[in-house]
Amino acid sequence: MKAFAGILSATYLLALAAGVDARAADPSTFEVAATEIDDLKSVYATVRSRDLIYARVRTPGTVVALKTDEGDSVGQGQVLALVADPKIALKIKAIDARIVAATSRMETAKVELERSQTLLSQGVSPQSRVDQAQTAYDVASNDLKAAQAERAVAETEIQEGEVLAPTAGRVLKVPVTEGSVVLPGESIATIAANGYLLRLELPERFARFMKVGDPIRLGARGLESPEAPLASGRITQVYPELDNGRVIADAEVPDLGSYFVGERVLAWISAGKRQGYVVPRPFVFRRFGIDFVRLARDGSGYADVVVQTGRTGQTPDGQQSVEVLAGVNAGDRLVLP
Repeated sequence: MKAFAGILSATYLLALAAGVDARAADPSTFEVAATEIDDLKSVYATVRSRDLIYARVRTPGTVVALKTDEGDSVGQGQVLALVADPKIALKIKAIDARIVAATSRMETAKVELERSQTLLSQGVSPQSRVDQAQTAYDVASNDLKAAQAERAVAETEIQEGEVLAPTAGRVLKVPVTEGSVVLPGESIATIAANGYLLRLELPERFARFMKVGDPIRLGARGLESPEAPLASGRITQVYPELDNGRVIADAEVPDLGSYFVGERVLAWISAGKRQGYVVPRPFVFRRFGIDFVRLARDGSGYADVVVQTGRTGQTPDGQQSVEVLAGVNAGDRLVLP
């Protein structure tokens, strides 16, 4: 009798280990079927700025004030630096002296013209003297206007010493410091404008698979948890020219503003289609570090079967799903645990 009880206990334990139970199957079931899924390949993408704009110097001189640094966010028209040329101040002083002299000559010519016109009205002075005085007055007036225009040009050169941000964006590089001597056309700052994108450089064997609109998924960054939610996006451009045996493509992914320009990011792209089994995530459970699914048997029983899982995703209705690489076959009916 004891021997029979021991045999019965051992049989029960074996049945428990196999996951066989006499309970009725759960009404919530899922039938496994082969479906076409993207064959994802892991690659590294680089965060790039959509456009690189240079804030350039318009007038030669010395950088007397630098009002930006790497990493700053700037707006369009914001003053990034002040460039001053000491010769401009001396030039303005010389022009001011010329203006004073031209003003004196004009006032003198005006007095002489009025005197000549008075003498002409009295019949004492000839008309030629009036014409000569009028000419002298016109010349002095034009000299004054020319000096004033030259001073306005010098003042404009001072205003052009303000280096302005040509567009809104984030400053990536500032190659000068205060006291640096710069020439017209030199860059004061490099600005990343119009947001970021991902630049993919892949072996040319991927060229026949990649196309605009293909999905792309990003992996966790640096010290982030592998369980952190993954960002996703779309390929927006595939360049038609190979560069050193590599096909180049750009992808748009939201919320890249916190990334560093030039940061390498793990990404998955589609390298074709293949057949596979995708099941809703609730049907897969973990026990002792091993993934199981509950497989319905003929009749009213079921069995817990070990499966090998792959990447996670979403079903068309928005539910979490997981790819099952091994352990199930088409037509199997799964039961919620």
